Amino acid sequence: MKLFNTKSKTLNRIITGYAFLGPNIIGFCIFTFFPVIASFMLAFTEWDILTPIKFVGLNNFIRLVQDRDFWYYLYNTLFFMLAIPINMCVSLAMAMLLNQKLKGIVIFRTIYFMPVVSSMVAVALVWRWIYNSDFGLLNSFLHWIGIKTPPQWLSSTIWSKPALMIVSIWQGTGYNMLLYLAALQGIPQELYEAASIDGASWWDSFKNVTWPMLSFVNFFIIITSIISGFQAFGVQYVMTEGGPAGSTTTIVYYIYNNAFQWFKMGYASSIAWVLFIMMFGVTLIQWKAMEKKTHIFYQ
Repeated sequence: MKLFNTKSKTLNRIITGYAFLGPNIIGFCIFTFFPVIASFMLAFTEWDILTPIKFVGLNNFIRLVQDRDFWYYLYNTLFFMLAIPINMCVSLAMAMLLNQKLKGIVIFRTIYFMPVVSSMVAVALVWRWIYNSDFGLLNSFLHWIGIKTPPQWLSSTIWSKPALMIVSIWQGTGYNMLLYLAALQGIPQELYEAASIDGASWWDSFKNVTWPMLSFVNFFIIITSIISGFQAFGVQYVMTEGGPAGSTTTIVYYIYNNAFQWFKMGYASSIAWVLFIMMFGVTLIQWKAMEKKTHIFYQ
């Protein structure tokens, strides 16, 4: 009898647990799992929504390899990722400055974090106004200091990428700063005291204590930043619409155009899966490199 009651209670707990998980599982299947499977199947087809689906095998992937636009937009995507190390340096510098026990320091931490929680569309529109070549704040300032012909930021194929990189750095720095700040506060002070007794300078302490202790945070930031970089779309869409001359069009923007502008669903799905393979490969390489560094660090 006791065994029966125990099994009944265990079964009730399992049912209760799955009842709580049910909405999340259903949502995951509807909005993630089934669409992923559908996109994988569409990658081997040709479909414009209006006509029946036509199986074309590997033709989409063969076409993708020969597509010059794809490689150019991949270059644009990778170019935007050059902002990642700059973002990390700025974030770490801000975290070290804000890692002080000063009165009112929480206010500054909140101010620097505010761009992260601001609407991406609102941020893009404000920066679009700042970059305006005729009456924007930036060019007005450049005129004021004596530069007669400042760059045409968003309408120049040369300056459009750096302009958008500045926006991404400005908006994303606060999040990484918070991660670094938490990691810095978790470093034992005994390590710094030992380094000070050994006569280590500030740079020696940073190089031999601070930086190694931030390795896991660096790994997390690099991985998430690269994944986010491969998915770049919003700022480009709002500020430049991929222009001028495609100079700010990214891979995700190219997927969007193929799927929802030109209705090439099969080709868009093949690009999406190639993008997934790239992201997975980069993540795997970073993971293996991190495992080696961790093994050496703890030996």
